[in-house]
Amino acid sequence: MSRRLLPLLFALAWPAAAHVLSMSSGELTLDGAHAHYELRMPLYEIPHVSHPDRVLLDHVQFAGARLTARECHAAPENDAYLCAADYVFPAPVDQVDVECTLASVTVPGHVHLLHASMGAKHDQAVFDINFTRAKIRFHPPGPAEIAATESGSGFLRALGGPVQILFLGALVLAARSRRELVLLAAMFLAGQCAAAVLVPLTHWQPAARFVEAAAALTIAYLAVEILLLPQAGARWLVAAVLGAFHGLYLLLFVQNTGYHAPLVLAGAAIGQSITILLLGWLVSRIAPLVGRWRPVQACASALLIFGVTWFVLRLRG
Repeated sequence: MSRRLLPLLFALAWPAAAHVLSMSSGELTLDGAHAHYELRMPLYEIPHVSHPDRVLLDHVQFAGARLTARECHAAPENDAYLCAADYVFPAPVDQVDVECTLASVTVPGHVHLLHASMGAKHDQAVFDINFTRAKIRFHPPGPAEIAATESGSGFLRALGGPVQILFLGALVLAARSRRELVLLAAMFLAGQCAAAVLVPLTHWQPAARFVEAAAALTIAYLAVEILLLPQAGARWLVAAVLGAFHGLYLLLFVQNTGYHAPLVLAGAAIGQSITILLLGWLVSRIAPLVGRWRPVQACASALLIFGVTWFVLRLRG
């Protein structure tokens, strides 16, 4: 491999410093004009945040509310950093406009799950770097709204960061023909859905760190297949197994949000299928232009470095 490629490959591995499973949760309770909010942030995110006792609550805003009390502390026994705050509105409210920009002070892939209650009424919202505003309405959503929200969330989670997109890129590179690409994509999606649906039946609760490490190895393994086993058979079976590990990520998202797994998985499958088609088209156009540079092997080498780097970082916590 040319030495000139090494800086580029290590640069591609740099995104591994971010957590693909970066999630926090919040509980908002309203009583007339008064509101109480509790934030739970994983401790492993705190090193990314300067002055978390001030910054975290500053990045969750409730329109029209005045902050009256706040307190934050680490809770190592729960592997979490906890914050609590009290707010008062000028008058009783029946809906709240929320702005959450926690992804700007933690990692770009961070997701915040907000659950809100007002008496017997409940609502929730999901925030990330692309969706920072939501309206809490405290009314039961209709079937169309549920389907759009939950499938849309699955679409975004499946493509929520460079890790997910890079794996789909590796899947495209592993295909040696258009027919094989269709088969690999179908088996990947089947394995992903099977894991998300069947694992809960086993009562096994995968840890977030395990899911991250396993996902890292899926990228590294697929890269090894491309580099060292270019003529290997049954690659469709490999795609199914690797898809099962990625299904665990969606499973954790479903469990944290309480969303319906079929809707989330459907949205994820649509997003991943579109991405695979686009990447496949891009590779088919670029490969003939740079064929003498062996672009598939160069990209696979970059993916191998990325996967191994990410795996080591996750093991180190």
